[in-house]
Amino acid sequence: LDLEPFIKSPVRTLSLGQRMRADIAASMIHNPKVLFLDEPTIGLDVVVKDNIRKAIELINQEENTTVILTTHDLADIELLSKRIVMIDKGKNVFDGKIADLKSKYGQMREINFETSNANATELLSYKEHFGFADDDIAVEREGNSLKVRFNSETVPVSDMLSYTLDKVSVNDINVKDADIEEIIRRLYNREV
Repeated sequence: LDLEPFIKSPVRTLSLGQRMRADIAASMIHNPKVLFLDEPTIGLDVVVKDNIRKAIELINQEENTTVILTTHDLADIELLSKRIVMIDKGKNVFDGKIADLKSKYGQMREINFETSNANATELLSYKEHFGFADDDIAVEREGNSLKVRFNSETVPVSDMLSYTLDKVSVNDINVKDADIEEIIRRLYNREV
């Protein structure tokens, strides 16, 4: 937790990140079997967040401490959690591994590409060609870049890529899996 630089400083002089690290250290003094952390990285800069995440991971691995983490920081969830329990209005929405959450609800994919075709959106009639429902496809264009979000359970990624590459000239392309933020948003909005 790198407490040495401020170990003798008065609490009122510590930054938020320093106080958070000191609080975690204090909570470990008696080597608890279970450690409850409530929003441990809230309001912290990127470097301090990373240090605290590493410390939490080490505490879990080296001390064999079970860490129960409540957070709205989805990066904390993905980087630290093996199991996720989602609660909405007092009801358990999901309880399981993150991999299971992604495989069960992560069917939305995103293709981002750059094209030299000025009329690319007219040439790419995904909805009509594949029979997508309104909720299963969204196309956004910004200059020469297009972002296509689609339900990969309706149409596989390979078919979307083949169709896209066949219809327009593509300079650069990438495919993104559904991230955990998108999955959680859809779960809470009752879209899945």
